[in-house]
Amino acid sequence: MNKFLKEFKDRGFFYQCTGEDELSKLLDKEKINGYIGFDCTAECLHVGSLLQIMCLRLLQKHGHRPIVLLGGGTTRIGDPSGKEETRKILTAKQIENNIKNIEKVFKIFLKTSNPKLKPIFVNNYKWLGKLNYINFLREIGKHFTINKMLSFESVKLRLDREQSLSYMEFNYMILQAYDFLELNKNKNCMLQIGGSDQWGNIINGVELIKRHSNKHVYGLTTPLITLASGTKMGKTEKGAIWLDKKLLSPFNYFQFWRNTDDRDVVKFLKMFTDLKLSEIEKIKGDNINDLKMLLAKHATEMLHGNHETLKAYKTTVSVFIKKEINNQIDLPVIKLKRKEIKDGLSILDLVTRAKLLKSKSEVRRAIKDKGIKIDDSPIENDDYFISMSDFKENINLFKLSHGKKNHVIIKLIN
Repeated sequence: MNKFLKEFKDRGFFYQCTGEDELSKLLDKEKINGYIGFDCTAECLHVGSLLQIMCLRLLQKHGHRPIVLLGGGTTRIGDPSGKEETRKILTAKQIENNIKNIEKVFKIFLKTSNPKLKPIFVNNYKWLGKLNYINFLREIGKHFTINKMLSFESVKLRLDREQSLSYMEFNYMILQAYDFLELNKNKNCMLQIGGSDQWGNIINGVELIKRHSNKHVYGLTTPLITLASGTKMGKTEKGAIWLDKKLLSPFNYFQFWRNTDDRDVVKFLKMFTDLKLSEIEKIKGDNINDLKMLLAKHATEMLHGNHETLKAYKTTVSVFIKKEINNQIDLPVIKLKRKEIKDGLSILDLVTRAKLLKSKSEVRRAIKDKGIKIDDSPIENDDYFISMSDFKENINLFKLSHGKKNHVIIKLIN
């Protein structure tokens, strides 16, 4: 088996493939271009897209060239795959801004000094925006049957549930197939990779190229990743895990990986780090908390670099392991004036001000459950007021916590 495909499987990326044996031979024989398409519906990608990014990174590692298709055209329509309702339609300006931000993520993950392996960025609005409807129907539409399109899961799901599917969305799968055709013609792209929910769309592209150009191309899909807890990869109760430090700090990104469920740690070391599989095999029986720190370190370093990762690591050790508080800790800081303490500042006001919880009623419930702490000591009553004695001597700080994962530093000034 081809080395790329073998590692693709060993890391847990593999779900389905068209013509696997033929693809393996092609990859052994020559270096190819392969692509993944990304809708630009949000201002940045989150961890839910990270598996696809790692696929392109692996492709690049094995000497093949990644193509990043940013859906400036298809985002104007919205992919119905896995969706129960129509996506919100964005303006052209919103989509362009999203594309600029998303492109920055790929320039981090796919950075290389080899010009032959540098990612190719394409925006499908370049060709979709110029399509003549009549010509498109005559040249491309003739290769698709309504019978086949109705059989795809993304369509069946909506129809079976008697949920509306717009004509605009119904065309999405044809446009995605057309993307593959364009990339094959103009970029010699031989492979499309996507999530398992994209299988039908990928098959459409493979078959369209065969009928239209009499060429053989290939599709490869990844499994949809769910956590051991059963929840979807990419989001937490506090929101999306963004791949952008403006939306999520490197420290909180580090904590996301450090808080990985014990059952997912080894799997995620394989999927979301560049650690050699042989090395992971050797250490997989080590202390689980050490493995979590290793996962967090490698995953954070890949996105945010060594400096930010080291800061997050040191803060994690100080706050969660050594239980130390000092001025070097990289946690959000809330500044309080002495006058505020003298005038009277309740724990209810401070917790909501620090945005650890949204409302005073939530704070009251958390206090009742011993979930609000000052320097790891639970607050017993919801009528508690902050006093000077709460601050550590000499450094005028204390740590305010909600649960085990959410912390801020309260700093006294003036």
